Amino acid sequence: MSTKKITSVKLTLTADLQQWRDFLAIAECGSLTRAALFLDVNQSLLSRHLNALERACGARLFNRTGRGVEPSDVGQRLLPHVRALLASAEQLEQEIGGEAPLPSGRVVLGSLPSITNSFAGRLYKQIRAHYPGIQLKILEGSSGQVEEWLADGRVDVAILYRYGRTLTEHEQALCTVQSYLIGRRGDRFTQAPEIPFASLDGLPFILPSAPNGLRTALDALARQHRITLEPVIEADSLPLMRSVVAEEGLYTVLPLHAVWSEVQEGKLQASRIESPAVQRIVSMTLARTKGPGKAISAVTALIEQAVAEEASRGMWQLGGPE
Repeated sequence: MSTKKITSVKLTLTADLQQWRDFLAIAECGSLTRAALFLDVNQSLLSRHLNALERACGARLFNRTGRGVEPSDVGQRLLPHVRALLASAEQLEQEIGGEAPLPSGRVVLGSLPSITNSFAGRLYKQIRAHYPGIQLKILEGSSGQVEEWLADGRVDVAILYRYGRTLTEHEQALCTVQSYLIGRRGDRFTQAPEIPFASLDGLPFILPSAPNGLRTALDALARQHRITLEPVIEADSLPLMRSVVAEEGLYTVLPLHAVWSEVQEGKLQASRIESPAVQRIVSMTLARTKGPGKAISAVTALIEQAVAEEASRGMWQLGGPE
């Protein structure tokens, strides 16, 4: 029988697990910038940590490329051992804290204002009730901004509009929304439940400025149907669009959930555009540089639940286009 005692085990390089968590984040993100965003630390501090780790190892762990960094030969050899080391450490923490600890940590959601407004409050309440250890951060911006945040790893989850009937393999269709002609109270064009697309010809619009997914789709349909669809005001602010329509009698095109409260209160009217319909898919995707951790998986499940609950109210149709 071995007489080796635990006190004879000496740890030097593996004593600081945070160093190796930094190493793994850089390797998986492929960039110090994205790794710093993921770890929520200053990039210069992360760079100093890496330099110290490389000095301690006596070898370069990463090679710089035109796109960022990639593990060196030494880094590649260490990578599976580091993953195993951190997995064992995580398992030990779970044993100490209980077999099934609740998900915790910060989750960053990037979305468009018109989408987030419809379920952000409900999502926050559900997280607070079921996962008090999760901190939710919401970043709102244009489609281009959210796409950039997703590529850079600044957000864990992105929710965007997609046009067409298919998505990439990394995206999930949450729901399909119809486009509505929005007018002020008492407007004759938006009194009926539906309106043909051709009836939009020559109306005074406030619409988003190009490039914009909806604007591109509307302009293409206008050319196809040979009608005039020229905005008298271009604006990318949803609150501004709603107020100008209500106060000045202009028109805009929005999904119903973007004006749900105003329509319910009788401040605005909405008529669904048909012949043809103008549909958008609300898609959800995860940052590729980050794995679907427990906290992220918990939040995405609650997002799906919130979307389903709003669909039951008639705000949109679950899933992709029929």
